[in-house]
Amino acid sequence: MTEASPGPLSIGALRAAVLEGREPPPVQAIARLASYRWFVVGTVCIGSFMGQVDASMTQVLLPRLELEFAARLSSVSWVAVAYLLAMASFTPVFGRLADMLGRKLLYTGGFLLFIVGSGLCGFATDLTMLIVFRVLQSIGAALLVSNSIAIIVMATGPQEHGRGLGLQSAAQAIGLGVGPAVGGLILDTLGWHWAFWINVPVGLVGLVLGWLVLPQTKTLPDTGRFDWQGAILIAPALTAVVMVLNEGHVWGLTSPILIGCVLFGGVFLALFIRAERRAAAPLLDLHLLGKGSFLLGNAANFLSYATLFGVFFLIPFVLVRIYGDSALAAGLRLTILPVALGLMAPVGGALFDRFGARAPTCCGMVICISALVLLYLFLDGTAGNLTLVTLALAIFGVGQGLFISPNTSSIMAAAPPEQTGQAGSVLNVVRLIGMSAGIAGASTLFALGLGTVGGSTLNVPTSVLVAASRDVILLLGGLAAMAGLISLIRPGHRKAHRKDLGRHMTA
Repeated sequence: MTEASPGPLSIGALRAAVLEGREPPPVQAIARLASYRWFVVGTVCIGSFMGQVDASMTQVLLPRLELEFAARLSSVSWVAVAYLLAMASFTPVFGRLADMLGRKLLYTGGFLLFIVGSGLCGFATDLTMLIVFRVLQSIGAALLVSNSIAIIVMATGPQEHGRGLGLQSAAQAIGLGVGPAVGGLILDTLGWHWAFWINVPVGLVGLVLGWLVLPQTKTLPDTGRFDWQGAILIAPALTAVVMVLNEGHVWGLTSPILIGCVLFGGVFLALFIRAERRAAAPLLDLHLLGKGSFLLGNAANFLSYATLFGVFFLIPFVLVRIYGDSALAAGLRLTILPVALGLMAPVGGALFDRFGARAPTCCGMVICISALVLLYLFLDGTAGNLTLVTLALAIFGVGQGLFISPNTSSIMAAAPPEQTGQAGSVLNVVRLIGMSAGIAGASTLFALGLGTVGGSTLNVPTSVLVAASRDVILLLGGLAAMAGLISLIRPGHRKAHRKDLGRHMTA
């Protein structure tokens, strides 16, 4: 085995501890059952469900937080952006550490951190404190995400990987779908604090089941040294870039803070790229981006998730501030988007198997653009057009559902079989950065359109809110058009490595 630097906390010592049985074994009464593997899959599904509920519920929460903390839009958006940024920074780190140290301890530790972070979020007394605790919560989520697929693959046989991963995807889709409605109900009945506290009992169930059910790590591959340079550089590089997107309009183009942030981000990005290209075992193998189809697929991946989460950010403000919906009504309307996405995702996968990626991804983006045109035309504050706004959200979900699965499959098919793990890491980081950039970009343009101090949506005339919302919709339509154009010019892939794709995808 490859040893890291000497000392009691060395990677080699930790690997040895895991292999000596420091991870607790599963309860034998469960482990002896013929259906034991499905208990493992069910335990992982709890974490997948919980994470997606939290991610989608937060979008409904943002208008209430703006009111509770009397904060500007760019500040409130950090509740969502900081969570996604931390996920993007820590997921590849924990994925690599899991390969070196074992999965059960890291996975159950993820539940524990998520519970602690969620509880502390509910006790936050100001927005800064809430954002800090959201980062802690996200680190726990990253531990869960980076281990979940590997645990399912480890527990199920080759003929059952698809079924196991399909159950996980179903849990994620259900969580994403019910999150907005649950969040709206909690806001209208219990208060915003409970939107975070509700994670605690669910997380405790997952923690206990993980400790009792998940199998020990029996063997660990010799994966070489850990890429400490990449792990240290990735977070500040990504944070600086997103801060420029999110806060630039507040600081001003000539602000020393903005200029310093741009320089800081550029330097750290350059150092990260240099470190990853030189590392023997990098966190992210950037050489994969030299493959045209892989690069184009990830560019479309970034743009599609930026568009999706830009819509997720904007619509709760539209429904609550322009149409006067309650939090519950807004959550129920927003739920139609992820439900439509989840229903159409299998159709997109089937179309990829039959026609390759180009046709379904192009069609998916055309449908998304059509939905955004419908939103632009009928989002006017008139109560009679609210049904058409809701219909536009459903159509947008259909388009995203047709796009995401074929695009993901095409990205993974473009990578050599021996690099599918690295390809999955790059894909997930690009996806999370796209989500962050989409929220940051939508927040910035929305605030600029409002023309208020700090970009607040409170006490703003409906006509101004409508105009600002339409500006954001135009931006998102442009992003969708670029994703569609990339999909049109990319090389086609049909059925390549299809059986191995699912293990590296997360919703």
